[in-house]
Amino acid sequence: MRIARYGAVLTFVLAGLLVGTMTVRIPALTDKLGLSESAVGLLLLVWGVGALITMQSMRRIMARAGSKTILRIGGPLTALGLVGVAFAPNLPLLLAASVFFGMAFGMVDIAMNAQGSTVERAYGRPLLNGMHAGWCVGAISAGALGSLSIALGLSFTANLALVGLVSLPVTVLLGRTYLPEAPAAQTTAKAGRRLPPVVYLLGAIMFFAFMVEGTVADWNGLFMRDTLGAPEALAALGYPVFEVGMLVARLTGDRLGSRFGVRGIMTASGVATAGFFAVVLVAPAPLVAVVTMFFVGLGVATISPMTLSLAGTATDNPGPAIAQAGAMGYAGLLLGPVVIGFLTDVTSLRAALGIAVVLGVAIAVAARFLPRQEPMSVTVWPAVEDAGREPEPAHA
Repeated sequence: MRIARYGAVLTFVLAGLLVGTMTVRIPALTDKLGLSESAVGLLLLVWGVGALITMQSMRRIMARAGSKTILRIGGPLTALGLVGVAFAPNLPLLLAASVFFGMAFGMVDIAMNAQGSTVERAYGRPLLNGMHAGWCVGAISAGALGSLSIALGLSFTANLALVGLVSLPVTVLLGRTYLPEAPAAQTTAKAGRRLPPVVYLLGAIMFFAFMVEGTVADWNGLFMRDTLGAPEALAALGYPVFEVGMLVARLTGDRLGSRFGVRGIMTASGVATAGFFAVVLVAPAPLVAVVTMFFVGLGVATISPMTLSLAGTATDNPGPAIAQAGAMGYAGLLLGPVVIGFLTDVTSLRAALGIAVVLGVAIAVAARFLPRQEPMSVTVWPAVEDAGREPEPAHA
């Protein structure tokens, strides 16, 4: 089980690295192909739509194939997708490669969360927050490697190709660490029964949280520079500071969730997200806003891992429930920046970003409708090395 846990964490790290590598080198991509801002927006949109399409189809596929099989296929395809983006010679082929990359990542994202839920059940205690911390480590590593590549004079193509080609054999090796879903869960999934309403409530909470994350990622730097008057170097720190806050929260989120309960933590997280983002909007100086982004990251970080973890316990098989909640969440990640752009045109960027405050309140309110009684036990299924032993119950 320890090998399976490390394998799941490393899968999150690798996913964050692969996606982050493309994101941090977008300026170099615009130079390589002479892309306009609208073309970059289209590139990100088709990548996100590709991921969302796959996520929407994962519910039935996960029920039949399981996360272990999907990760063994999707991991290598994601690495190859990044290589395809690296070598795309023109915009049409770049868009095609981005769709492929997004669809492959969509497979991995849902499956790695389902695998994380399976490992949680085997351990009998919360672990998914720590796994999502692995994503933050991967994303931060992508930024560091991107900066190093720029310093060494590596091109966009060389940077992405190296990361993708090195990651490819790693994804293959990680495929040997994954646990299969419980046999009883797989047979239950074939019955095709409807998911319980709580899964859709969790999906809505994740939708709100991902809208906040997407808003910060795409609009925070512009707000810092154009509205608060921050120098570009200082404005660029807002998102990394936010990510550091998320990393800290996810490293401690599992223990806090065990102690105070998911319902209470989500309510507090929603209130903290709304309150600290309000401070960012009315900050008297750019430095105050940048520092406060750390606390916004602390507030919002644990929401999506906890929703996925709870969704995984809502049914016998975590795959379909996580696929449904995850697809709803990523719709928010795509929709959030678009809504902000529209509202900015009719009001102002400061007013438009106020939606993040509203979303924080919505998270806190929705969390109050979650069941008070959280699952206190899970079934431990045999790990790879214990396949011949009978499963024993464990209490979280």
